[in-house]
Amino acid sequence: MESTQNQATKILIVDDEAGVRELLKDALRLAGFEPQTAGDGMSALTLLRTFTPDIMIIDINMPLMDGFELVERLRKIGNDVPVLMLSARADRVDVTRGLTLGADDYVTKPFGLEELVLRLKAILRRAHPATGVDSSIACGPITIEDLSHTVTFNGEMVELSPTEYRLLQVLVENKNRVLSKTVLLDDVWGITFESESTVVDTYISYLRKKLHRDGFEGIKTIRGVGFVIQEPKKP
Repeated sequence: MESTQNQATKILIVDDEAGVRELLKDALRLAGFEPQTAGDGMSALTLLRTFTPDIMIIDINMPLMDGFELVERLRKIGNDVPVLMLSARADRVDVTRGLTLGADDYVTKPFGLEELVLRLKAILRRAHPATGVDSSIACGPITIEDLSHTVTFNGEMVELSPTEYRLLQVLVENKNRVLSKTVLLDDVWGITFESESTVVDTYISYLRKKLHRDGFEGIKTIRGVGFVIQEPKKP
């Protein structure tokens, strides 16, 4: 599955630094991707009229139209192509803003090409989950239907991004068991080492905003250990 996916995977790299564009283009071609490049946000929007990527790499710091505005424009016109953002600094405000606008993950410059490829593959797995036998899992008012890739809260549909869905799925599959950030990074993001782990905290906060309601507050932070979703106690 993974090798087939890579052979057909089109990727658009948007970065104003020519050296970075060429480095990524060469490295990703060697990794089996089909890369195209754009030097700024407007050029990317023009290219997207004729090129439909499976995933995009977008640098945050670009002139005229930065990465944040580009992602925001894409989401407003209904383009939900997965996005990995490149940040020149590990500023949590920047990271949170990018994820809130609809990016799927981020990497801080300078980055390792191996890590970048791992993150791209993890995003693609989340965006295109494997289908299989219909199964559902639940925790209190939350039910996850895996085949239809849907989540309901007391029967009401809850809209989740692919990353939010996978994180919730891992938590519910291990309900009442504390999972470390390292484990979550591995299971959800496909990263087998602790790197930029604030992304876990960010997505936990997203799930709480969508699922902590009607008296349910089951997603807990265990300080210094990790996170757990707890089955509500029966009255």
